Amino acid sequence: MATLAPLLLFVLIATISPGGATTLATVSGANFGFRRSLPLIGGIASGLASMAALAALGLASVLLAAPSLALVMKAAGSAYLLWLAWQTARRGSPHRAPDARPIGFVAGVWMLWHNPKGWAMTLGAAASFAELADGPVRLGALLGAVFGLFALLSLSLWCAAGLFLARAMRSDAQWRALNVALGGLLALSVVPIWFEPTGGA
Repeated sequence: MATLAPLLLFVLIATISPGGATTLATVSGANFGFRRSLPLIGGIASGLASMAALAALGLASVLLAAPSLALVMKAAGSAYLLWLAWQTARRGSPHRAPDARPIGFVAGVWMLWHNPKGWAMTLGAAASFAELADGPVRLGALLGAVFGLFALLSLSLWCAAGLFLARAMRSDAQWRALNVALGGLLALSVVPIWFEPTGGA
């Protein structure tokens, strides 16, 4: 465990730091509850775990070495997050939209895979902790397991924070204000994708 401690600390900070994924978990928890948010949480965690595993196998370096591909990924991921931010901001009380559906598993994976910032983060982890495993396959398995588990735990905490916020809402106006604020935070999470090489999920 002593040799794994730096990796665990790195992944904890990477997964619990505020970003697009954590904001989405908060939004989903507030509007749909914990149980209905599980597919989103599972999708994001699976996306991050697979990214970490593939980074250890060298795919991240290939993707990031192609500037045009990285630009397309940034644009697609940013457009999707901004669309989700708009949908969140215009949402009112969940009681007035009983047929609304939370974001699902596939969308959670898709969002992570279109984030070059996430690829850079997992590539950094693969380079920094390569000595923890004898070979890229075992390193991929280790990083995938650690990133996936910590993402599940961190996103569950952010989802619970959304539940806590929801319980404080007493009127439609309060719900609108909450969703506008969360939508604004989700839109702001696009900024680091363009200006920071690494960071939270």
